[in-house]
Amino acid sequence: MTTHVDLDSLKKAAALEAVEFVRDGMIVGLGTGSTAKHMIAALGEKVRAGMRLRGVPTSHETAALAAAAGIALIDADNRWEIDVAIDGADQVDPGLNLIKGGGGALLKEKIVAASAKQFIVVVDYTKQVAVLGGSFPLPIEIIPFGWGSTVREIETLTKGRAVLREKQGAPFRTEAGNLIVDVHIARIPSPNDLEIALNRIPGVVETGLFVGRTSTLIVGSPHGVDIHHAPEQ
Repeated sequence: MTTHVDLDSLKKAAALEAVEFVRDGMIVGLGTGSTAKHMIAALGEKVRAGMRLRGVPTSHETAALAAAAGIALIDADNRWEIDVAIDGADQVDPGLNLIKGGGGALLKEKIVAASAKQFIVVVDYTKQVAVLGGSFPLPIEIIPFGWGSTVREIETLTKGRAVLREKQGAPFRTEAGNLIVDVHIARIPSPNDLEIALNRIPGVVETGLFVGRTSTLIVGSPHGVDIHHAPEQ
């Protein structure tokens, strides 16, 4: 059985490959989570070696890591021109569609991904699935007002089971002050249709479905690092 230490080394190998896409003078979107930590550390080494970068962090945690690594950060209220964003994912299907949001930063992550000219996703091979759903729930960020009614609408639409995310015995709050429900859905064969339908529900802020946004997928596996490019649109 593959251990967590092994998986972390695979994530690191893939993250090191991802930072090779970064060039001097770029503005880089900085993802959140265990894979992003490796990416930020590697970018910090490039900065110390003389590369000029500016970063747009997707969470307070990432901002702190980037600052400690010596990466200059752009003010959150700016209108960015992000050259490349690098982030992890909780699941990825053969069409390079994703489920993200396990770390609770899905709203900022999607804003940054949408603003980037290139969105690079870094995972270990266990995150690859034939169909989204099943083994990992779909995070959905919702506003607190009327959240129970919003959840009822979500469950009716998805035929899934929605669980309010908690942290230390209290409802988990995102950096925007919202709630997250994790929706257990057996299969998501049409992620684009589901994303559109969920975003029509009043109270839904954003979903963890990232559809058609991945430019490049980098996978760390026991056999090495594999790179997959999205087909040209």
